[in-house]
Amino acid sequence: MSKQATTAAAVTVVLWASSFVAIRHLGTEFSAGALSLARLGLGSLLLGVMLFARPRHEPAVRRWPAKRDWPQLLACGLLWFGVYNVALNEAERRLDAGTAAMLVHIAPLLIAVLAGLTLGEGFPRRLVIGGLVAFAGIVVIGTSTSTGHAETWGVVLCIIAAIAYAVGVVTQKPLLSRLPAAEVTWLACTVGAVACLPFAPTLIDELGTASAGAIWWAVYLAAFPTALGFTTWAFALRRTSAGKMGITVYAVPVVAIALGWLFLGETPALLTLAGGALCLTGVAISRRSSR
Repeated sequence: MSKQATTAAAVTVVLWASSFVAIRHLGTEFSAGALSLARLGLGSLLLGVMLFARPRHEPAVRRWPAKRDWPQLLACGLLWFGVYNVALNEAERRLDAGTAAMLVHIAPLLIAVLAGLTLGEGFPRRLVIGGLVAFAGIVVIGTSTSTGHAETWGVVLCIIAAIAYAVGVVTQKPLLSRLPAAEVTWLACTVGAVACLPFAPTLIDELGTASAGAIWWAVYLAAFPTALGFTTWAFALRRTSAGKMGITVYAVPVVAIALGWLFLGETPALLTLAGGALCLTGVAISRRSSR
């Protein structure tokens, strides 16, 4: 992976980790569906502005999707942007940010398996070993959360979010070989926003009672983890395999736990820190080039 793609992946990791903290914070003032619509609606608007503000003659800026692209775009938008966001937002009303991040990040292992089976990426030895080491770290984190327990429905919602996440990534990867990354991200985000439109009346009501701080947190969630984070993700994914990018985001729970510790007072145990070290070790193994 190039240095630019590595930097883009690192930006994605930090921004997505911060989203778990923001969602946890906003859960007291916004319901799951309303927050999803706010995040995706404003995210789609910002992505559209960034996309259409660039000169059309620039190479690889805009290219209208062909008919064969739409099933994958719809799947990516509905699952990864729509189902994932609603399920995760609802889950974080029941679980702390670190636990939610840990559970959702069974997705990278699912991505590696699906990409190996459906995208012809195979199962490189370093990727498999790194993925298993990182997954072991996730399991260790799961045995020592800041709350000491996990509500069953919250766990189920996180697993639903993880499956939607994995399938969404695998449907997105082929599109990036045919369409500009920014356009794929904008269209998928727009599809997710449209799917969340039934929550519009609830969002309007909750905006009327939400604090200014909560509204600004929602704007942050749309502008940075969504508009910027998904753009840097697509940029990096286009330049590497889905499996390797999936393993890279095993670092997200580690950063999310650290941010939850700093901003939400959700103090991690020593065992959690050990699990985080395993996650980072697994990511390093998976990204190490074979000689």
